[in-house]
Amino acid sequence: MKSIGLAARNLRRSVRRTSLALAIVCGGVIAFLLAGGFISWILVDMRESTIHSQLGHVQVTRPGFFREGLGDPYAYLLPESIAALGAASDPRIRTVAPRLAFSGLISKGDDTVSFVGEGIDPQAEAPITRAIVIVEGKDLTNAPEDSVLLGEGLAANLGARPGDKVVLLSTTAEGNVNAVELNVAGLFQTITKAYDDTALRAPIEVARRLMRVEGATSWAILLDHTNSTDAAIADLRMRLPAAEFEIIPWTELADFYNKTVELFTKQVGVVRFLIAFIVVLSISNTLTMAVIERTSEIGTAMAIGVRRRGILVQFIWEGALLGVLGGVLGVVLGFILSEIISAIGIPMPPPPGMARGYIGQIAISPGLAIDAWLLAFLTTLAASIFPALKASRLNIVDALRHQR
Repeated sequence: MKSIGLAARNLRRSVRRTSLALAIVCGGVIAFLLAGGFISWILVDMRESTIHSQLGHVQVTRPGFFREGLGDPYAYLLPESIAALGAASDPRIRTVAPRLAFSGLISKGDDTVSFVGEGIDPQAEAPITRAIVIVEGKDLTNAPEDSVLLGEGLAANLGARPGDKVVLLSTTAEGNVNAVELNVAGLFQTITKAYDDTALRAPIEVARRLMRVEGATSWAILLDHTNSTDAAIADLRMRLPAAEFEIIPWTELADFYNKTVELFTKQVGVVRFLIAFIVVLSISNTLTMAVIERTSEIGTAMAIGVRRRGILVQFIWEGALLGVLGGVLGVVLGFILSEIISAIGIPMPPPPGMARGYIGQIAISPGLAIDAWLLAFLTTLAASIFPALKASRLNIVDALRHQR
């Protein structure tokens, strides 16, 4: 405690130098928090948008459906009943929605384009697809059964608007040609522009009638919270036989999200390294100047019996105090700035693969705040080692004669 008190006194002796050092540490922490908080918000928003637009938290299929069954999906049909999932008895499961994948051609007047379709139960699907934006018209929950939702890009290619009639033409599971005429209920937009350019959604009974099949190609499950995914998957794998059902977490299907996380994680690592490098150089230079100015004082202390180890510890404590104070101050100011910036919003242009921009925010989690504080503490601690070693190795006689 005496060493800490003496280190604090030494820092107060040079207010200008200490203030500059604290400003450097504090600025580094704020920069790390704002950059990391912005990336954290993007990843969380992308995660929830991915879950709540297409995938849900868990997908249940026949074994090998996503690896081998996309060419012949109707060889991997699930039964219509979803009682085997025990959705009613598991409080973590909010909804289970059957889906039927199909594809073919869609026509309006003389225009015909290909599509990738999904038959859904509108009521069961509603909680899962809350991130799907209806840009025009209405969704299928309030539409007649013979309705269809078109992706915004697909509708633009056809020149279709809500209220228009379109014809879906497809090859059935037996290899025959079948067609249905549907009314366009609305146009939707997701986070993926490529999906919107080719996708449509129809009631699952319409899809079954078009493809002349029963059942579903997958069941999409939405949980009460994303953190419940691993536990729910473990329970489902115990409940459902592996020979008949494959339980797939959303992370295995979200390839774009996974690659984005990997990219942004590396970017945060680069930012952390650059901030640490700047802080180490600045604090090391500041403490080295303090050693030079206090050379005579160090010599006097060693002459009256203070050991070299005591001098070493003294300067290390000064660096540690700078890290503690600068880290705390930086975290507090960073959190305040993040709240102000988030309230104002950060206008962002459309990222690659998206049609519209968005308003960004900054989300500072407790883990990120602790990481920022540790960055300040460890870097200042490391920066103090060289000046402390230099001070502890001074020759007593030379130090006493310094500036005389």
